[in-house]
Order: sequence, then C-alpha cells, then structure tokens
Amino acid sequence: MKIHRLRISGFRSLKDVTWAPGGLNVLIGPNGTGKSNVLRCLDLISASARGELGKWVQRSGGIDPLVWDGKAGEIALKIEFGKDSYAFDLQRLGRTSLYRIRHEELVGQRVTARGRTGVLSYLERQDRSIADRGAIGNRLRGQDVSTSAEETALSLFRRPLRGEGLPWVLQTKLADWRVYHDVNVFADSPVRGPVVARSEKRIEPDGGNLVSVLHTLYTGDREFKKDIDAAMRAAFGDDYDELLFPPAADQRIQLRVRWKSLRREQSAADLSDGTLRFLFLLTVLASPAPPSLIAIDEPETGLHPSMMPVVAEYAADASDRAQIIFTTHSAQFLDAFGDVKPVTTVLKWRDGETVLKTIEGKEIEYWLKEYSLGTLFKSGELEDMT
Repeated sequence: MKIHRLRISGFRSLKDVTWAPGGLNVLIGPNGTGKSNVLRCLDLISASARGELGKWVQRSGGIDPLVWDGKAGEIALKIEFGKDSYAFDLQRLGRTSLYRIRHEELVGQRVTARGRTGVLSYLERQDRSIADRGAIGNRLRGQDVSTSAEETALSLFRRPLRGEGLPWVLQTKLADWRVYHDVNVFADSPVRGPVVARSEKRIEPDGGNLVSVLHTLYTGDREFKKDIDAAMRAAFGDDYDELLFPPAADQRIQLRVRWKSLRREQSAADLSDGTLRFLFLLTVLASPAPPSLIAIDEPETGLHPSMMPVVAEYAADASDRAQIIFTTHSAQFLDAFGDVKPVTTVLKWRDGETVLKTIEGKEIEYWLKEYSLGTLFKSGELEDMT
C-alpha cells in the first residue's frame, strides 16, 4: 500500500502541493524550502491513524504554527493508493490554537458480483457523524460510536475495534509509518549504554531503541546478520569481525563491535557518531519486515563518503519492500545511487510557499547520459529544470 499521489493544502509552507512519489525518493532543495515539512506532514498522518493527532498538534504548539502563514483556515490532506483514497482535514477554530476534524472520507473502487466497477464509500464523516458502509467484521456506526473532534474516525479501527477490510488495513499501515528527523547518538544517548533486553523489530523515531532492535534481528535472523556484516565490511574493510551483545547488570545488554586487529571489543560508548548513524540506517533499511513507508531526513549527516554507496544500495533494495523517502543536501549522497535512479523532487521557495516539482521524463534522461545526479545538483541544473 504505497502512496501514488499526495495532496497537501494549508500545512506550514505547503500551501497547495501535489506529489506523486515512487518507490525510492529523494527530496532536494536549499534550506528553508520545505523538505522537512513534507516529512512532518507524513508524521502527522501517521499520528492521526494511531489516535495521537491531538498530542502531535499539542507538541507542535497548537494548530496556529501548523497552518500556512498562520492564517489558513484549515489543513486538508488527501492520499491516493492506486484505486483507493483517504482524505481528512483539520479545521481551525477561529483564531485559537484549537481545531476539529471537519471532514473525513475513505473511498475505493471495487468490482461488484456482476462484474461492474463501482466506487464504494468505506468511511464518511462530517463533524462527529460517522458512517461506515464498507467495513467487514467490526463495523462502526454513527449512532453507537463516539470519537473526539480532534481524532480521526480511521484511528478507531485500531485495537480492540479492529475488524477486516480496507479501513483496518489502512489504519494498520499508516500507524506503522516511520519518519526519522534526528537520531540521538550523543554521549548520553540510550544507544551508547546498556539497555534492558527485549524483543523489538522497529526502530522508534528518536532511534533510542536501536540496540534492542539490532540485538533482536542480528541474533535472530540469519539473513539480516549477513546483510549487516556485509555492509560493515564494505565500509570498514576486513578488519571488521562482528557485532556482540554481552550481558550487563540487571538483565541488560550492551552493543559492542569486534575488530580483528584489537584484543578487546569496542563498546557503543566509544563508537563514533558516524558509525552509530551508519548502523541505524542499516538496521532500518535491512529490516526483513519494514513498515510500508520509511522517511529519513538528511541520512548523509555524519557519514563518511565511503558509507554513502552502501546506504544507497540498501535503500534501493528496501524500496522493493517499502516506500523510501530521503531529504538531502549532499551531492555525494545523490551520486552514491549510481545507475539506480530514485524519483528526484526539487523544492523551491516562491512567493511565501513551497513549490514542488518532480524531475522526470526525457529531460532528466538526457542529462543523466552525461552527468550524475550529484553533478547536476551542484551545478544548479536540477533546480533550473523546475
């Protein structure tokens, strides 16, 4: 269930944009053009499916800093997944920091028993009135279900009200999206110290459970271990041996790296920021069961150039299992994709709003015969194409 088309209106600098992402995507553009706002919008959508939209808006300072120029009356979002589409909007209440879900709709095209194609409304909401016509199993009805004005009706399909059908599938997929803005690898971060041993397979947005996820997958999935070891050797050479997770006090484990040239393993506390960020990216991208969407802000941060082709290769492979979205300022990272051509979208700032343009077709093919993406980015040719 990948995004075919996303329309965003009234959200931060995204006054009115439509984007058609592919499986592997790169967003580029100068600082302040709105790249991170696209990722924040994806994070908002995921929070809405988890029933955490109110908390998300509150952490952002209310609805006022989220609407375009502080004056837009609403934020409207629409996602198309092939023949299915989901839309909802957040209506600002006067000049306050409050909002309500005014409209929400989930529709899809289905073939009837007679072989005809028709549009089926699975979920429709106007203010607090909810109608669910298409779900199978646990049905939602306007007369027996109440939901907060700040939360989507789709979020009601999470446990224990999950049933079957499109609403349940969509809620599960959107709630599971992972958007990574900033991974904490500083001296006092959780990834550098012992953690309680527990089974985890998804890295949280702040990266704090990296060691737990690495331990779960590295020790429990032979293919994952092979992928991580191959990537580490590609970056560090044959001196790399393996990762270790020795026990610490109070049922805790710690991350260590064994090098062939050293007698003692190197602890996570002594690893460089770049090495930990590299392990984070590998763990996210090599996951055997990733979420349907992974978005990472500036993955090149802290990485040595020799690591970037490895990350690009693993991202290209992961795009067969999930929709991958990167933002970047790095020409070297763009060049790291080599013959793989990610969907490249350029963002510009024009007249107080973000303008978004995907570079594709004959024009980009012509230039790529002679130049790399990174060269075009450094020269300004990519931006000129918009």
